[in-house]
Amino acid sequence: MPLAIFDLDNTLIAGDSDHLWGEHLVQLGVVDGDAYRAANDRFYADYRAGRLDIDAFLRFALRPLRDHAVDDLLRWRAEFVSRRIEPVLLPAAHRLIDRHRERGDTPLIITATNAFVTAPIAARYGIEHLIATEPEMRDGRYTGAVAGVPAFRHGKVERLQDWLRAHGKTLAGSHFYSDSINDLPLLERVDHPIAVDPDPALQDLASSRGWPIISLR
Repeated sequence: MPLAIFDLDNTLIAGDSDHLWGEHLVQLGVVDGDAYRAANDRFYADYRAGRLDIDAFLRFALRPLRDHAVDDLLRWRAEFVSRRIEPVLLPAAHRLIDRHRERGDTPLIITATNAFVTAPIAARYGIEHLIATEPEMRDGRYTGAVAGVPAFRHGKVERLQDWLRAHGKTLAGSHFYSDSINDLPLLERVDHPIAVDPDPALQDLASSRGWPIISLR
């Protein structure tokens, strides 16, 4: 069965779950509000501009997982999904995923946002297969480090190749939907690249290459 691969942030949802999670932590008062919000906004701007230092960002983004007990994190995540994710789920994204399922395709989400944040979002779309940046855990607590390769830029290709080998699949007939120029390495690997509500750089590139451009908003 061909793969229907989806980026998550600003593709399947009308927002960025990493940035929204940071805002949620600020609202809860469990991080240094002004400083954390400023850093969160700066990293998000760097990502949108295609210049994100992924290692620096992950040290920032995974620190709250390290600094708090898992039970607290799970409670905060449940509130986050209810308050911040449910409003940005996209009915058109649900319909697109359903159309691929009806054709016999296998839906898969691949995202640079860490799996702690994204697993319940994938579940909201009924997508079993998720490739995300994996936060390291030891002795029942997050360490603040990354386990393996972050699923970002060329890392998405590497992580997907590992997944394909593990599941006995190929990219034959595959679709990949993304909003971001950061996903160019994977967009160039699939048979059917599709730009979804793209950022300006991807909009220009998709237009020049004749790739489909769609909106789920």
